[in-house]
Amino acid sequence: MTTLVLLALAIGAVWLYRHRKPRTGAGASAVERARQLRTPLVRLADLVGIRTRRGALADRYAAGADGERRTAALLSPLRREGWAILHDRALPGTRANVDHLAIGPGGAVALVDSKRWSARWRLRVVNGRLLHGSHDVTDRLNGTRYETAAVAELLRTPVVPLVVVHGAPVDGGELVADGVRIVPADRAASVLRSLDRTGPSSSSTHLAARANRLLPPYRKGASR
Repeated sequence: MTTLVLLALAIGAVWLYRHRKPRTGAGASAVERARQLRTPLVRLADLVGIRTRRGALADRYAAGADGERRTAALLSPLRREGWAILHDRALPGTRANVDHLAIGPGGAVALVDSKRWSARWRLRVVNGRLLHGSHDVTDRLNGTRYETAAVAELLRTPVVPLVVVHGAPVDGGELVADGVRIVPADRAASVLRSLDRTGPSSSSTHLAARANRLLPPYRKGASR
């Protein structure tokens, strides 16, 4: 009987794996990557309590997707203030994607990267290095810096890199490491507002339209 149940679960996992509809919006590419990693065999291993490397990595992507969705919810009120907010956009010609791009009514542009780190340890900067507890996570900012430079070149305008942290406390309420501003998630909207105090600008509409055209939404099968 147990064998039949496991076989039925395996068949169901295969069907879900092949027929799940692609998503778009905040966290879509992370969700898709988690789905790709959770092959039927990985799903079956999870069901019987066997932890695999692919399963653990899928969990990380799923947690990242959750962080991106939480950031999207925090940024949503900015739309009513005239901001253009784009989520999970593919960076053409690369395997990278942009978590969030925020364009203010005054023309300020920020690349917002969601990070989810364990609340057990505090984020701090020591001798120019970003530490999560005692672990050096400075290299986790490399993608943010690369994507910011690429978007700035694509849009032909300055872009501010901003890392929004879920979970881990941020020492002093804000940090700067490797040229990247790092803030707790609940401060994301207020920090973005502070970047865009120049008042309405006609360039913001053109920037938003250009970004929407040149940075397509993530789609199933896109490079990552």
